Amino acid sequence: MQVELIIGRNPITEAIKSGRTVEKLMVSKGSEKSLSQIIAMAKDKGIPVYYNDKSRMDKISGGGAHQGVAAYVSSYEYCEVEDMLKYADEKGEDPFLIILDGLEDPHNLGAIIRSADGAGAHGVIIPKRRAVGITGVVAKASAGAVEYANVARVSNIVQTIEKLKKEGFWIAAVDMSNTPYYESNLTGKIAVVIGNEGEGISKLVKENCDFTVSMPMKGSVQSLNASNAAAIVMYEVVRQRVAAKNNK
Repeated sequence: MQVELIIGRNPITEAIKSGRTVEKLMVSKGSEKSLSQIIAMAKDKGIPVYYNDKSRMDKISGGGAHQGVAAYVSSYEYCEVEDMLKYADEKGEDPFLIILDGLEDPHNLGAIIRSADGAGAHGVIIPKRRAVGITGVVAKASAGAVEYANVARVSNIVQTIEKLKKEGFWIAAVDMSNTPYYESNLTGKIAVVIGNEGEGISKLVKENCDFTVSMPMKGSVQSLNASNAAAIVMYEVVRQRVAAKNNK
């Protein structure tokens, strides 16, 4: 079984709570009291707990903000897009997916997964190549949301979009356009596409989207961070779904 290191209190707490296999927990000496809940959870699950000097913890975490605790856990298990559709069906909801086209920053990916979890999205789709996957940095940036999120890695984003269209999805690209996100219909089966931090959505992917939505920018800076833009559009989907439900 492949293992990876995760650091920080929230990611480790959620990893233990979710049932992910934790090989061992490492705690900084002197932090036992503030970490008593995590230590108790680990011992209850039969997870070995080791105590190290702070210097050793700093070395293990590679200088990351470990907050006195680190753990070796089983590698993240990706799901299939079909699992996301099944999950939505089980909840009796129209599927709501996030597609990331070449995202490279693990902090952005973690933040998007956290927002997707909060907004009730049924899954996040990422490419297998030339993009960041689930890592310890992503887990920490997501505040542990990766333990509950459905994330699928696909070989070809365009082919995935084509399959979703056959399932009745509308595909919305978040990019510069003349249509503000709040003027677009984001109800029904919807997949929101977010592009690369520097280059945005690739030409071929954008050509296969049904429409484009944008963020009205009133200040001097003419673009938003990928995770900020994603969060805004995700919660607009939530707002429109609630409004549609209340108007029935």
